[in-house]
Amino acid sequence: MQIQIELILLVLSFLFFLSVFAGKASSKYGVPSLLLFLGVGMLAGSDGLGVQFDDIYIAQAIGTVALCIILFSGGMDTKVNEIKSVILQGVILSTFGVLITALIMGVLVWFVLGKTNESAGVGFLSSLLLASIMSSTDSASVFSILRSKGLNLKQNLRPMLELESGSNDPMAYLLVLTLVDVLAIGEVPNVWYIVGKLIMQLAIGLGLGYALGKFAIFVINRIKIGNDSLYPILVLTFCIFIFSATYFLQGNGYLAVYIAGLVIGNSKFVHKRSSIKFFDGLAWLFQLIMFLMLGLLVNPHELLPIIVPALIISLLMIFIARPLTVYLCLLPFRKMTFKAKTYISWVGLRGAVPIIFAIMPLAADLPNARLIFNIVFFCTLISLLLQGTSLPIVARWLKLAEKSKNVSKLRDFDIDVSNDIKTVLAEVELNENTFEVGNRLMDIKLPDNSLAVMVKRDEKYFVPTGKTELNPKDKLLIMTDDYDSLQEVYKKLKVENKN
Repeated sequence: MQIQIELILLVLSFLFFLSVFAGKASSKYGVPSLLLFLGVGMLAGSDGLGVQFDDIYIAQAIGTVALCIILFSGGMDTKVNEIKSVILQGVILSTFGVLITALIMGVLVWFVLGKTNESAGVGFLSSLLLASIMSSTDSASVFSILRSKGLNLKQNLRPMLELESGSNDPMAYLLVLTLVDVLAIGEVPNVWYIVGKLIMQLAIGLGLGYALGKFAIFVINRIKIGNDSLYPILVLTFCIFIFSATYFLQGNGYLAVYIAGLVIGNSKFVHKRSSIKFFDGLAWLFQLIMFLMLGLLVNPHELLPIIVPALIISLLMIFIARPLTVYLCLLPFRKMTFKAKTYISWVGLRGAVPIIFAIMPLAADLPNARLIFNIVFFCTLISLLLQGTSLPIVARWLKLAEKSKNVSKLRDFDIDVSNDIKTVLAEVELNENTFEVGNRLMDIKLPDNSLAVMVKRDEKYFVPTGKTELNPKDKLLIMTDDYDSLQEVYKKLKVENKN
């Protein structure tokens, strides 16, 4: 039976609507939007509304593209000056941390499945494969939750967490790929061959990511395109090219696109702002698509028989393997407090990436591949539900959350300035109290280092002068030197800072 493309588009649009509104509800009730995206997919799937999707190869292809875009976007959003002081910690966690987690969980998974699901006959290598799949924290989940919550963490924790989550996927991918090949072939290759392959892939990925990122900046700044809208498309083209070229040159494409995104995002190039906004929206779109697809791919009734072992594995991962890994990896860094290490342990979220990696055994038709996929999916749900919803609470409990100095996002003024210009932008809505000294801008007498650069009145925008008469409900776009000066502006305007 041939399904009309119009019907497919109608179903997809309906699912997208549900996901977007679910995302809106998530910000209100503190539930990670990614978890709700998964829920929508499961609701629409074979055990729900009956939407059938079981093509492993399409799922793997979509997951690969999605992860590529998400990592590139995450790299673009990461500021090098913020991560300079935590690069060593982040690199150790994203390499040795992944390996240690995989080894610890491999033993624990082997023991748990041997006791609870002996009939499945899951061997140590299959247990190690399952552990490797879950060994990396998910960049999509971490980027999304940390930024949507607007968490301001002490001890420079946020950039380190984002660096770890963005850079540990390649290591986990290499472990999973190696173990899939070993289980498919049925024999273990030389250990030094595996180590050499890992080092080669990481080195090529790192080198090509940096070199091609610099090349992309060179081309973008020198090519003259008549249509400005094509510049973000050009950046996207480079992203795809860097990933695929690195793959065919025997390097790790995921590491390459993250490094390239880091290089491009921290360089000056034409139409940078529009490109960053384009990738931000694209990353959210692919997150939505990816989580919907993964929700459709799972059959909820298959999760029921593995609830007990999967729950035990989830708790062992959260409360034993992850903390033990973090404490061991960060042992040399004595200046980092125990509370900081504890919080890093708690932010070991599992998300879409482990589920995408879990598709690889299915595509290779390995024994117990479906069992591995279902356990990974269940562990992801537990991680997002337990850890994802409690990040702000745990940060406050450990006294690592600090009061935000950031002003609210500009909603009425679509304006941005270069990071090189040390200014603070804020929009302020006037009220009756503002005009006690007069209703002209010159009467208010803003601080010398502050300017009202634009006014929004109803749906109209204009640049004010000193003689401009202001009204209640007018919104001013204020530019000032620093946050202390901004506080003075609020006092002069007699309005409350709601941030």
